[in-house]
Amino acid sequence: MTSAIVMPKLGLTMTEGLVASWRVQPGDQVADGDVLFVVETEKIATEIAAQGPGRIETIEVPEGAVAPVGATVATWTGAGASAAAPEAASAAPDAPAAAEVPTVPAPGPAPASGGGRILATPLARKIARGAGLDLAAVPGTGPRGRIKAADVQAALSAAPAASRATAPAPAARENAALPAAATRRPATGIEKVVARRLTEAKQTIPHFYVLAEANVTRLLALREELNGQKGFPRLSLTHFVAAAVGRALRQMPETNVVWADDEVIQLAEGDVGVAVDTPRGLLVPVVRRADTRPLDEIARAMGAAVERARDGRLEAADLQGGAISVSNVGMFGASHLVPIINPGQSAILGVAAVKPAFRPDAAGAPALVQELGLVLSCDHRVLDGVKAARFLDLVIQLLQQPLSLLRA
Repeated sequence: MTSAIVMPKLGLTMTEGLVASWRVQPGDQVADGDVLFVVETEKIATEIAAQGPGRIETIEVPEGAVAPVGATVATWTGAGASAAAPEAASAAPDAPAAAEVPTVPAPGPAPASGGGRILATPLARKIARGAGLDLAAVPGTGPRGRIKAADVQAALSAAPAASRATAPAPAARENAALPAAATRRPATGIEKVVARRLTEAKQTIPHFYVLAEANVTRLLALREELNGQKGFPRLSLTHFVAAAVGRALRQMPETNVVWADDEVIQLAEGDVGVAVDTPRGLLVPVVRRADTRPLDEIARAMGAAVERARDGRLEAADLQGGAISVSNVGMFGASHLVPIINPGQSAILGVAAVKPAFRPDAAGAPALVQELGLVLSCDHRVLDGVKAARFLDLVIQLLQQPLSLLRA
Protein backbone atom coordinates (compact mmCIF):
# COMPACT_ATOMS: atom_id res chain seq x y z
CA MET A 1 0.00 0.00 0.00
CA THR A 2 1.27 3.47 -0.86
CA SER A 3 1.82 5.78 2.11
CA ALA A 4 2.92 9.37 2.57
CA ILE A 5 6.29 10.71 3.58
CA VAL A 6 5.56 14.02 5.27
CA MET A 7 7.49 17.13 6.15
CA PRO A 8 8.69 16.51 9.73
CA LYS A 9 8.44 18.99 12.58
CA LEU A 10 12.01 19.55 13.74
CA GLY A 11 11.33 22.11 16.43
CA LEU A 12 8.59 23.51 18.63
CA THR A 13 7.88 26.47 16.37
CA MET A 14 8.74 25.03 12.95
CA THR A 15 5.85 25.57 10.55
CA GLU A 16 7.52 24.85 7.22
CA GLY A 17 10.70 23.41 5.77
CA LEU A 18 12.61 23.68 2.53
CA VAL A 19 13.46 20.49 0.67
CA ALA A 20 17.14 21.19 0.04
CA SER A 21 17.88 17.95 -1.81
CA TRP A 22 16.48 14.53 -2.56
CA ARG A 23 18.78 11.53 -2.03
CA VAL A 24 16.31 9.14 -3.68
CA GLN A 25 14.26 9.05 -6.87
CA PRO A 26 10.97 7.37 -7.83
CA GLY A 27 11.49 3.62 -8.15
CA ASP A 28 14.40 3.47 -5.70
CA GLN A 29 14.37 0.74 -3.06
CA VAL A 30 15.39 2.06 0.36
CA ALA A 31 16.45 0.28 3.52
CA ASP A 32 16.01 1.21 7.16
CA GLY A 33 18.27 4.20 7.89
CA ASP A 34 18.77 5.34 4.30
CA VAL A 35 18.67 9.13 3.94
CA LEU A 36 15.64 10.17 1.89
CA PHE A 37 15.95 13.95 1.73
CA VAL A 38 17.46 16.99 3.45
CA VAL A 39 15.29 19.61 5.14
CA GLU A 40 16.53 23.15 5.66
CA THR A 41 14.96 25.58 8.10
CA GLU A 42 16.19 29.05 8.95
CA LYS A 43 18.40 27.35 11.54
CA ILE A 44 19.86 24.12 10.24
CA ALA A 45 19.91 21.42 7.60
CA THR A 46 18.69 17.98 8.73
CA GLU A 47 18.85 14.63 6.97
CA ILE A 48 15.58 12.65 7.10
CA ALA A 49 16.08 8.89 7.08
CA ALA A 50 13.71 6.02 6.36
CA GLN A 51 12.55 4.12 9.44
CA GLY A 52 12.03 0.92 7.51
CA PRO A 53 12.32 -0.65 4.06
CA GLY A 54 10.22 0.42 1.10
CA ARG A 55 10.16 1.75 -2.44
CA ILE A 56 9.85 5.41 -3.44
CA GLU A 57 6.78 5.90 -5.63
CA THR A 58 6.52 9.65 -6.29
CA ILE A 59 8.26 12.93 -5.37
CA GLU A 60 5.57 15.48 -4.55
CA VAL A 61 7.75 18.43 -3.47
CA PRO A 62 10.76 19.19 -5.68
CA GLU A 63 14.15 20.39 -4.51
CA GLY A 64 14.15 24.05 -3.56
CA ALA A 65 10.44 24.13 -2.71
CA VAL A 66 8.94 24.83 0.71
CA ALA A 67 6.25 22.66 2.30
CA PRO A 68 4.34 23.14 5.57
CA VAL A 69 4.87 20.70 8.42
CA GLY A 70 2.79 17.55 7.89
CA ALA A 71 2.43 18.04 4.13
CA THR A 72 3.13 15.09 1.85
CA VAL A 73 6.54 15.48 0.22
CA ALA A 74 6.71 12.01 -1.36
CA THR A 75 4.96 8.65 -1.42
CA TRP A 76 6.41 5.19 -0.88
CA THR A 77 5.45 1.61 -0.09
CA GLY A 78 6.86 1.79 3.44
CA ALA A 79 5.05 1.77 6.74
CA GLY A 80 3.39 5.17 6.50
CA ALA A 81 4.14 8.76 7.37
CA SER A 82 5.15 7.98 10.93
CA ALA A 83 7.80 5.53 9.72
CA ALA A 84 9.46 7.99 7.35
CA ALA A 85 9.24 10.99 9.66
CA PRO A 86 8.58 9.94 13.26
CA GLU A 87 8.96 13.47 14.60
CA ALA A 88 6.18 14.71 12.34
CA ALA A 89 3.79 11.98 13.43
CA SER A 90 3.60 13.22 16.99
CA ALA A 91 4.07 16.91 16.25
CA ALA A 92 1.52 17.13 13.43
CA PRO A 93 -1.24 14.66 14.27
CA ASP A 94 -3.68 16.19 11.82
CA ALA A 95 -1.43 15.54 8.80
CA PRO A 96 -2.91 12.97 6.40
CA ALA A 97 -1.32 9.52 6.68
CA ALA A 98 -2.23 8.55 3.11
CA ALA A 99 -0.66 9.94 -0.03
CA GLU A 100 -3.99 10.87 -1.61
CA VAL A 101 -5.09 14.48 -1.33
CA PRO A 102 -8.08 14.66 1.04
CA THR A 103 -11.43 15.67 -0.38
CA VAL A 104 -11.93 19.41 -0.05
CA PRO A 105 -15.42 20.55 0.89
CA ALA A 106 -17.06 23.20 -1.20
CA PRO A 107 -15.70 26.63 -0.26
CA GLY A 108 -17.83 28.49 2.17
CA PRO A 109 -17.45 31.48 4.45
CA ALA A 110 -14.57 31.01 6.88
CA PRO A 111 -15.39 31.17 10.58
CA ALA A 112 -14.68 34.52 12.16
CA SER A 113 -14.28 35.79 15.67
CA GLY A 114 -15.82 38.91 17.05
CA GLY A 115 -15.84 41.79 14.56
CA GLY A 116 -15.70 39.50 11.51
CA ARG A 117 -11.98 38.73 11.82
CA ILE A 118 -11.02 35.56 9.96
CA LEU A 119 -9.19 33.03 12.15
CA ALA A 120 -6.08 31.85 10.33
CA THR A 121 -2.49 30.97 11.15
CA PRO A 122 0.24 33.40 10.04
CA LEU A 123 1.57 30.84 7.55
CA ALA A 124 -1.90 30.35 6.07
CA ARG A 125 -2.29 34.10 5.65
CA LYS A 126 1.13 34.36 3.99
CA ILE A 127 0.41 31.56 1.50
CA ALA A 128 -3.01 32.98 0.66
CA ARG A 129 -1.64 36.50 0.24
CA GLY A 130 1.08 35.30 -2.11
CA ALA A 131 -1.45 33.38 -4.22
CA GLY A 132 -4.08 36.12 -4.24
CA LEU A 133 -6.57 33.85 -2.50
CA ASP A 134 -9.41 35.27 -0.42
CA LEU A 135 -9.35 33.53 2.98
CA ALA A 136 -13.09 34.06 3.33
CA ALA A 137 -13.55 31.31 0.76
CA VAL A 138 -11.37 28.77 2.57
CA PRO A 139 -12.94 26.32 5.05
CA GLY A 140 -10.81 25.94 8.17
CA THR A 141 -10.17 22.60 9.87
CA GLY A 142 -8.32 23.87 12.94
CA PRO A 143 -9.66 24.65 16.43
CA ARG A 144 -12.71 26.94 16.28
CA GLY A 145 -12.56 26.70 12.49
CA ARG A 146 -9.13 28.28 12.27
CA ILE A 147 -7.63 28.15 8.77
CA LYS A 148 -4.34 26.31 8.59
CA ALA A 149 -1.69 26.26 5.89
CA ALA A 150 -2.88 22.82 4.75
CA ASP A 151 -6.39 24.25 4.26
CA VAL A 152 -5.05 27.00 1.99
CA GLN A 153 -2.91 24.52 0.04
CA ALA A 154 -5.93 22.27 -0.45
CA ALA A 155 -8.06 25.21 -1.61
CA LEU A 156 -5.38 26.29 -4.06
CA SER A 157 -5.16 22.77 -5.47
CA ALA A 158 -8.93 22.58 -5.89
CA ALA A 159 -9.54 26.07 -7.28
CA PRO A 160 -9.02 26.86 -10.99
CA ALA A 161 -5.91 28.96 -11.51
CA ALA A 162 -7.89 31.56 -13.45
CA SER A 163 -10.17 32.21 -10.47
CA ARG A 164 -7.33 33.51 -8.34
CA ALA A 165 -6.28 37.12 -8.51
CA THR A 166 -2.88 37.67 -10.03
CA ALA A 167 -0.40 40.34 -9.02
CA PRO A 168 2.83 41.51 -10.58
CA ALA A 169 5.76 39.41 -9.46
CA PRO A 170 7.44 41.10 -6.47
CA ALA A 171 10.87 40.52 -8.02
CA ALA A 172 9.81 42.34 -11.19
CA ARG A 173 8.53 45.34 -9.23
CA GLU A 174 11.56 45.53 -6.94
CA ASN A 175 14.19 45.00 -9.63
CA ALA A 176 12.66 47.11 -12.38
CA ALA A 177 14.75 50.16 -11.47
CA LEU A 178 18.08 48.36 -11.04
CA PRO A 179 20.94 49.94 -13.00
CA ALA A 180 22.29 48.02 -15.97
CA ALA A 181 25.58 47.30 -14.17
CA ALA A 182 23.83 45.53 -11.29
CA THR A 183 24.26 41.78 -11.01
CA ARG A 184 21.71 39.24 -9.85
CA ARG A 185 21.90 35.73 -8.47
CA PRO A 186 19.21 33.38 -7.24
CA ALA A 187 18.81 33.37 -3.47
CA THR A 188 19.98 30.16 -1.85
CA GLY A 189 17.43 27.90 -0.25
CA ILE A 190 18.49 28.91 3.27
CA GLU A 191 18.38 32.62 2.33
CA LYS A 192 14.80 32.20 1.13
CA VAL A 193 13.77 30.46 4.33
CA VAL A 194 15.49 33.06 6.52
CA ALA A 195 13.84 35.88 4.56
CA ARG A 196 10.40 34.31 4.91
CA ARG A 197 10.78 33.48 8.60
CA LEU A 198 12.15 36.87 9.64
CA THR A 199 9.54 38.68 7.56
CA GLU A 200 6.87 36.56 9.23
CA ALA A 201 8.38 37.25 12.65
CA LYS A 202 8.39 41.00 12.09
CA GLN A 203 4.87 40.99 10.66
CA THR A 204 3.22 38.65 13.17
CA ILE A 205 5.10 39.28 16.43
CA PRO A 206 4.10 42.61 18.00
CA HIS A 207 7.57 43.93 18.83
CA PHE A 208 8.29 46.64 21.36
CA TYR A 209 11.63 47.83 22.64
CA VAL A 210 13.27 48.93 25.89
CA LEU A 211 16.61 50.76 25.74
CA ALA A 212 19.13 51.37 28.53
CA GLU A 213 22.83 51.63 29.34
CA ALA A 214 24.78 49.58 31.84
CA ASN A 215 27.86 50.83 33.67
CA VAL A 216 30.33 48.00 33.03
CA THR A 217 33.43 49.65 34.46
CA ARG A 218 33.70 47.10 37.30
CA LEU A 219 32.84 44.22 34.97
CA LEU A 220 35.63 45.08 32.54
CA ALA A 221 38.15 45.27 35.39
CA LEU A 222 36.98 41.91 36.74
CA ARG A 223 37.16 40.32 33.29
CA GLU A 224 40.72 41.53 32.82
CA GLU A 225 41.71 40.09 36.21
CA LEU A 226 40.04 36.73 35.51
CA ASN A 227 41.55 36.46 32.04
CA GLY A 228 44.97 36.89 33.62
CA GLN A 229 44.57 33.57 35.43
CA LYS A 230 45.87 30.51 33.59
CA GLY A 231 43.95 27.27 33.19
CA PHE A 232 40.53 28.88 32.76
CA PRO A 233 38.56 29.81 29.63
CA ARG A 234 38.96 33.39 28.46
CA LEU A 235 35.86 35.41 29.22
CA SER A 236 34.21 37.77 26.77
CA LEU A 237 31.58 40.40 27.43
CA THR A 238 29.02 38.12 25.78
CA HIS A 239 29.69 35.43 28.39
CA PHE A 240 28.86 37.89 31.17
CA VAL A 241 25.73 39.10 29.37
CA ALA A 242 24.47 35.54 28.76
CA ALA A 243 25.04 34.71 32.44
CA ALA A 244 23.21 37.88 33.53
CA VAL A 245 20.27 37.10 31.24
CA GLY A 246 20.10 33.53 32.58
CA ARG A 247 20.14 34.73 36.20
CA ALA A 248 17.47 37.29 35.42
CA LEU A 249 15.23 34.56 33.96
CA ARG A 250 15.64 32.58 37.19
CA GLN A 251 14.69 35.59 39.32
CA MET A 252 11.79 36.55 37.02
CA PRO A 253 10.32 33.25 35.77
CA GLU A 254 7.29 35.12 34.45
CA THR A 255 9.54 36.36 31.62
CA ASN A 256 10.72 32.85 30.69
CA VAL A 257 7.69 32.25 28.47
CA VAL A 258 6.92 31.95 24.75
CA TRP A 259 3.79 32.21 22.61
CA ALA A 260 2.79 29.26 20.42
CA ASP A 261 -0.56 28.54 18.77
CA ASP A 262 -2.65 30.72 21.09
CA GLU A 263 -0.96 29.27 24.17
CA VAL A 264 1.56 30.71 26.61
CA ILE A 265 4.29 28.16 27.33
CA GLN A 266 6.22 28.47 30.60
CA LEU A 267 9.78 27.19 30.20
CA ALA A 268 11.37 25.31 33.09
CA GLU A 269 15.04 26.18 32.54
CA GLY A 270 16.87 29.40 31.82
CA ASP A 271 18.29 28.56 28.39
CA VAL A 272 19.76 31.47 26.43
CA GLY A 273 20.40 31.61 22.68
CA VAL A 274 23.53 33.32 21.36
CA ALA A 275 23.65 34.70 17.81
CA VAL A 276 26.70 33.48 15.86
CA ASP A 277 27.84 34.73 12.46
CA THR A 278 28.71 31.72 10.26
CA PRO A 279 29.37 31.06 6.55
CA ARG A 280 25.76 29.77 6.35
CA GLY A 281 24.42 32.97 7.85
CA LEU A 282 23.37 33.92 11.36
CA LEU A 283 22.66 30.90 13.60
CA VAL A 284 21.48 30.94 17.20
CA PRO A 285 22.69 27.93 19.23
CA VAL A 286 21.21 27.70 22.72
CA VAL A 287 23.30 27.58 25.91
CA ARG A 288 21.49 25.28 28.32
CA ARG A 289 20.87 26.21 31.97
CA ALA A 290 22.51 29.62 31.76
CA ASP A 291 20.51 30.48 34.87
CA THR A 292 22.40 28.06 37.13
CA ARG A 293 25.77 27.28 35.54
CA PRO A 294 28.95 29.01 36.73
CA LEU A 295 30.40 31.62 34.40
CA ASP A 296 33.33 29.42 33.36
CA GLU A 297 30.93 26.61 32.35
CA ILE A 298 28.86 29.05 30.31
CA ALA A 299 32.03 30.22 28.54
CA ARG A 300 33.03 26.64 27.71
CA ALA A 301 29.55 25.70 26.48
CA MET A 302 29.29 28.84 24.39
CA GLY A 303 32.74 28.34 22.90
CA ALA A 304 31.89 24.77 21.89
CA ALA A 305 28.56 25.89 20.36
CA VAL A 306 30.23 28.69 18.38
CA GLU A 307 32.83 26.26 17.03
CA ARG A 308 30.17 23.75 15.96
CA ALA A 309 28.12 26.52 14.35
CA ARG A 310 31.03 27.82 12.27
CA ASP A 311 32.07 24.29 11.27
CA GLY A 312 28.54 23.38 10.21
CA ARG A 313 28.24 20.67 12.88
CA LEU A 314 25.21 21.95 14.78
CA GLU A 315 22.36 19.53 15.35
CA ALA A 316 18.69 20.40 15.53
CA ALA A 317 18.70 20.07 19.34
CA ASP A 318 21.41 22.76 19.57
CA LEU A 319 19.02 25.33 18.12
CA GLN A 320 15.81 24.55 20.00
CA GLY A 321 14.41 26.07 23.15
CA GLY A 322 14.97 29.21 25.14
CA ALA A 323 12.76 32.27 25.48
CA ILE A 324 15.47 34.81 24.74
CA SER A 325 18.66 35.26 22.75
CA VAL A 326 21.63 37.61 22.94
CA SER A 327 23.03 39.30 19.83
CA ASN A 328 26.28 41.23 20.30
CA VAL A 329 27.57 43.62 17.61
CA GLY A 330 29.74 45.65 19.95
CA MET A 331 32.93 44.56 18.20
CA PHE A 332 31.84 46.64 15.20
CA GLY A 333 31.46 49.85 17.20
CA ALA A 334 27.67 50.15 16.95
CA SER A 335 26.13 52.30 19.68
CA HIS A 336 22.86 50.32 19.73
CA LEU A 337 21.29 47.27 18.05
CA VAL A 338 17.51 46.91 17.67
CA PRO A 339 17.18 43.20 16.79
CA ILE A 340 14.30 41.12 15.42
CA ILE A 341 13.04 38.39 17.74
CA ASN A 342 14.18 34.91 16.76
CA PRO A 343 11.05 32.98 15.66
CA GLY A 344 9.89 30.74 18.49
CA GLN A 345 11.22 33.00 21.25
CA SER A 346 9.73 36.01 23.01
CA ALA A 347 12.70 38.37 23.37
CA ILE A 348 16.19 39.18 22.16
CA LEU A 349 18.78 41.44 23.77
CA GLY A 350 20.82 43.58 21.40
CA VAL A 351 24.28 44.31 22.81
CA ALA A 352 26.34 47.18 21.39
CA ALA A 353 29.81 48.64 21.92
CA VAL A 354 31.20 49.86 25.23
CA LYS A 355 31.52 53.65 25.11
CA PRO A 356 33.19 56.05 27.57
CA ALA A 357 30.89 58.58 29.23
CA PHE A 358 31.05 61.10 32.07
CA ARG A 359 28.46 60.49 34.77
CA PRO A 360 28.06 62.09 38.22
CA ASP A 361 29.58 60.10 41.06
CA ALA A 362 28.18 59.83 44.61
CA ALA A 363 29.37 63.36 45.37
CA GLY A 364 27.97 64.77 42.14
CA ALA A 365 31.36 65.21 40.47
CA PRO A 366 31.80 64.01 36.88
CA ALA A 367 33.41 60.57 36.67
CA LEU A 368 34.52 58.66 33.59
CA VAL A 369 32.70 55.33 33.24
CA GLN A 370 32.36 52.65 30.57
CA GLU A 371 28.78 52.20 29.37
CA LEU A 372 27.23 49.35 27.40
CA GLY A 373 24.24 50.05 25.15
CA LEU A 374 21.43 47.51 25.47
CA VAL A 375 18.13 47.14 23.58
CA LEU A 376 15.59 44.52 24.63
CA SER A 377 13.14 43.54 21.87
CA CYS A 378 10.00 41.88 23.29
CA ASP A 379 6.91 40.02 22.12
CA HIS A 380 3.96 42.01 23.46
CA ARG A 381 1.74 38.91 23.43
CA VAL A 382 3.55 37.52 26.49
CA LEU A 383 5.51 40.48 27.88
CA ASP A 384 4.35 43.97 28.77
CA GLY A 385 6.35 47.15 29.24
CA VAL A 386 6.61 46.82 33.00
CA LYS A 387 7.92 43.25 32.91
CA ALA A 388 10.36 44.11 30.14
CA ALA A 389 11.69 47.17 31.94
CA ARG A 390 12.06 45.25 35.22
CA PHE A 391 13.84 42.41 33.41
CA LEU A 392 16.29 44.72 31.64
CA ASP A 393 16.93 46.60 34.89
CA LEU A 394 17.69 43.28 36.60
CA VAL A 395 20.15 42.35 33.84
CA ILE A 396 21.84 45.73 34.27
CA GLN A 397 22.10 45.30 38.05
CA LEU A 398 23.78 41.93 37.55
CA LEU A 399 26.23 43.39 35.05
CA GLN A 400 27.00 46.27 37.38
CA GLN A 401 27.61 43.85 40.27
CA PRO A 402 29.59 41.23 38.29
CA LEU A 403 30.90 39.23 41.26
CA SER A 404 27.40 37.73 41.60
CA LEU A 405 27.77 36.19 38.14
CA LEU A 406 30.66 34.03 39.31
CA ARG A 407 28.31 32.06 41.51
CA ALA A 408 26.05 29.31 40.26
